[in-house]
Amino acid sequence: MKQLRFLICLFIAWLPVFAWQKPVFLCYHHAFSTGYGLHDCLQVILHGLKLDCTIAGYLTAFPLLLFLFSLNGCQKILKILKIYLLCMAILIAMIFSIDLALYEFWGFRLDSTLFFYLKSPKDAFASVPFGLFLQQFMLFLGYFALTYGWLRFILRYFPKGSNEPSGGTWRSKAKQFVILLVAGGLLFIPIRGGVTTSTANVGMVYFSQDQFLNHAAINPCFSLISSLSKQQNFASQFDFFPEEERAALFEQLMAPTKSSENEAENGQNRSLLRTNRPHILLILLESFSANAIEAFGGEPGITPNLNRLSQEGICFTNLYANSFRTDRGLVAVLNGYLAQPTTSIMKYPAKSQTLPAIARSLDSVGYQSDVLYGGDINFTNMRSFFYSSGYSRLTSDQDFPLTDRLSKWGANDDVTFERLYQMIAQRPTDQPWFTTFLTLSSHEPFEVPYHRLAHPYLNTVAFTDSCLGRFIDRFKQLPAWQNSLVILVSDHGFRYPDGTKDYEPKRYHIPMLWLGGAIANPRVISHIGNQTDLAATLLHQLGLSAEKFRFSKDLMDPRASQQAFYTFQNGFGWIDESGVSVFDNEGNRPLIEEPQNSSTQRLTKGKALLQTLYDDLGRR
Repeated sequence: MKQLRFLICLFIAWLPVFAWQKPVFLCYHHAFSTGYGLHDCLQVILHGLKLDCTIAGYLTAFPLLLFLFSLNGCQKILKILKIYLLCMAILIAMIFSIDLALYEFWGFRLDSTLFFYLKSPKDAFASVPFGLFLQQFMLFLGYFALTYGWLRFILRYFPKGSNEPSGGTWRSKAKQFVILLVAGGLLFIPIRGGVTTSTANVGMVYFSQDQFLNHAAINPCFSLISSLSKQQNFASQFDFFPEEERAALFEQLMAPTKSSENEAENGQNRSLLRTNRPHILLILLESFSANAIEAFGGEPGITPNLNRLSQEGICFTNLYANSFRTDRGLVAVLNGYLAQPTTSIMKYPAKSQTLPAIARSLDSVGYQSDVLYGGDINFTNMRSFFYSSGYSRLTSDQDFPLTDRLSKWGANDDVTFERLYQMIAQRPTDQPWFTTFLTLSSHEPFEVPYHRLAHPYLNTVAFTDSCLGRFIDRFKQLPAWQNSLVILVSDHGFRYPDGTKDYEPKRYHIPMLWLGGAIANPRVISHIGNQTDLAATLLHQLGLSAEKFRFSKDLMDPRASQQAFYTFQNGFGWIDESGVSVFDNEGNRPLIEEPQNSSTQRLTKGKALLQTLYDDLGRR
């Protein structure tokens, strides 16, 4: 049967279209693929065929339907197929070229996160240098031309008589229909991912201890489609344990673990402030990694001001970010809510508005809360998020003149720190306020009016550090300083040093420093914690309840467990006093076990926390 032969040819023809992507991906990201050879490339192609077949099945389904519903002849079927293949070639080339560019920054293959950021296309493209855009556009054109040329060649095998009215008996037509129907049933096998219990999933192509090779084998079209299907039924995504066992494990994680021998002495040691109603300035440092700050165990010579200020305040040296993106980091810090590895709660205003919030807690005792950000505050639903979190005033890029918006993202940190100083200087001192300030200059593409260091990322960190130092020195001269608490913390870390993998703990190690006249005494806090723990720690210092912040613990409570939890793309890391364990949910295997003898206990705790998080997300 001619139609069946053509469908088989078309299905097979899709496979090299996707196979070509693998060596291109490896070559494009050669910085990650040093030391790999031909054998590795062939392994990537071979294992990637599983998902390539799935997508090939989806792409062949439409021509199959055309044949099924044109048994009486359809003169336009070949024309329809040409248009269909043209559109698919454009779409596949577009997905591949975008995926290539984003992997370097995201560390995972293309998923539904793309659509989240494209809701504000101006800001999404702000971090894309023109050279990179041009490069990817040329790659798109080349890949499209190659793909569409190949598909047009396959159209030579289109059954010539099928686009004309067919004669024959009803018996022959029925036979033709049954054969095509059976072909559709067989086509369902690669679409499903085989005949085993498990259906097609990204983890099917994992084959190596090297995470980059596993990522290289993933079909980006499948990664995008599969992620879209995971965005709603959150409560069922990570069912590691029965409900009773999960609840018991979670209670053990968050409950105090050791009792205080001397409550009076303990209370005194836990107190960090000279007052319980200071003005509070929370500065979220964009992409600041502890690895770039000497005072927090990082590289010397980059942040002289932070190093100097660390001697005047309270250093939290063992703090970890919950995620790798600003939208997740904001929720972690301001709402004490853990970051999710497959989505972002900020995508869903109906859910994020139900979260507890530091600003809302402070509002209940008379604080006025506001936000300052030099970029577009509509990006990633930030505007609705801030308002629902209890902030009454938002200052963003539109509040600055065009002459101040010199960065692709908006106003650079020198401009916004100056605005921050003027705002504080004009405020009355008798009304407590809570200001949240998000910097932006240390975000890609790292374009700042400052040239001290050769490394682009380190240079922007140094630039923000210089802006911060000048601001603090001026703030100290204002009367408000004596009753102010300044909290410096990162929204997320960065892949520095170069070559750091996205799942490594050092990728998530971040600084937190408390400064200001409200500080009782400088000290160093080495308790292992998360940025989510800021909520409970701060509120308890102010004598306020943190009961609603179920994922936040008080870092100053000696009874609190020493533990940190972070997430990357469909995986998590767990850090405690026994060591580090990192787990890949897609591959269903640990990536790091240091030491291995305690890994099972750490992974059990991490899985229990992740399951609890998604159960909570599903209920909101």
